[in-house]
Amino acid sequence: MSNNYTEGDFQTAQTLETFGFLPKLTQEEIHAQIAYIIANNWTPAIEHEHPTGSSNHYWTMWKLPFFGERDLGKVVDELEACGRAYPDHHIRLLGYDNYTQSQGSAFVVREGRV
Repeated sequence: MSNNYTEGDFQTAQTLETFGFLPKLTQEEIHAQIAYIIANNWTPAIEHEHPTGSSNHYWTMWKLPFFGERDLGKVVDELEACGRAYPDHHIRLLGYDNYTQSQGSAFVVREGRV
């Protein structure tokens, strides 16, 4: 059995997070992820960062985490407000699990322009 590849054939694509290898999420899929965060009683939070600095430090938080938020529409409204305020930035949604003291979910909602 011969190997048909040589060292260096495999290209590593730069991605921002776990879903980065999948096709872009649709609005319905983003809403489903937000609903999942809320259904698990996790605290939604939004972070943003310019693409040039997105991989070398912590991202900036948009407002405070939305403690106790149960309304999907309000989270979506805040995502849109963040996008209007920072049109060139990547925007990430987090779901903080206060029981395990960790992030239960984190994904990029929108990739900014370089």
